[in-house]
Amino acid sequence: MSSGCQTGRIEFDLLCALVRPVPDLMRARKALRAGVDFPIDLALAAKHGVRPRLIEGLGALSWDAVPATARTALEGFRRRHCARVLSLLHEVRRLDAALAESNVRFALFKGPALAAMLYGDPSAREYDDIDVVVPRAQYADAELTLAGLGYRGAQGDSVFRRAFLSHLRQYVFVHPDVDAAIDLHWDFSGAYLPFPLAPEEIWGTLEPVRFGNCAPPAVAGPNLALLLAGHGTKEAWRRLQWVCDFAWLVKHRSDLDWSDLHRRARARRCGDCLLLAFAVARGLLDTAVPDALVRPLEGSTRVLVLAAALVEALREGRLAPERPENFGDLGLCDNARDRLKAVLELTLAPTVSDYNAMPLPRPLWPVYHATRPFRLAAKALTARRRPGSALY
Repeated sequence: MSSGCQTGRIEFDLLCALVRPVPDLMRARKALRAGVDFPIDLALAAKHGVRPRLIEGLGALSWDAVPATARTALEGFRRRHCARVLSLLHEVRRLDAALAESNVRFALFKGPALAAMLYGDPSAREYDDIDVVVPRAQYADAELTLAGLGYRGAQGDSVFRRAFLSHLRQYVFVHPDVDAAIDLHWDFSGAYLPFPLAPEEIWGTLEPVRFGNCAPPAVAGPNLALLLAGHGTKEAWRRLQWVCDFAWLVKHRSDLDWSDLHRRARARRCGDCLLLAFAVARGLLDTAVPDALVRPLEGSTRVLVLAAALVEALREGRLAPERPENFGDLGLCDNARDRLKAVLELTLAPTVSDYNAMPLPRPLWPVYHATRPFRLAAKALTARRRPGSALY
């Protein structure tokens, strides 16, 4: 087997050729002729959350050169995925009705809403949960509404969540009879870090997403562009799915004012995340950079170097090395001052991992503020002994 097959480069190239908004069928056929290891390809597609796009792309090729075992596996996934999507849409309908009855303002983002808005079909994208954002002032009411639907916090009781998870600005809720979670947010990123989109900016620009007989509101248009760029950067663009989402939005929303969006992101001290989204999408999916952003992008050495490292890591099947909890989000910060400020504040914010490393009774929880810096220092020293360096 060639070194390309060993690293999955040919298989990853096939994914990049087929998941883009306009599949590059000639490039895909070239990859197939080079010899695709389909077990590797299917594993990569699952890892990157792009199996629905891969199925559609291979169908456009009439499944040419695809082994029967691989096609059977993908068709089996599609049946399971569609059944799961129907279950999730049932939960979306219940959630929509319950929050409306409770007079809780809310918006869907990512998950089924994003699949329907970008790809025209809630089953055309993989997702594991339902993301909902509500105003901070109504968060307690939203929690009570979820409890009425049978959902319970997956991260301990409310006191535990406030002590160790409030900096995340979201909590996870699960239902014993539902194979998915609801991520209930009051912001789009953790505390101490900038993000290109503020929750208060979305409420006047939401768009309904039709799911049968219900049409819940969702983040859309320019705000969705900022959300996707910010989310991908926050997660270090570790999944091709997120690059694909951004590329599809760029392709189908030619009306967006990218200069204004970059201005908005810069005003929130994370303008680089929009440039990085384009640089990564250009490097992997040949997404065209709009004229308004060509000069800012080409003039940013930080973004170009970071994008090149991220693209190469994805092509080689590498991810950014493990970092202490929440510190991977530092790529959102445009400048070193914000990154330093975030590091200092996150260093003092107790997390669940601190509790798990040293469980203490509730009256002693304030001690974690003092012990956390020492635990992080020990973890950092251990990480430095491992090969590889952080991309952010």
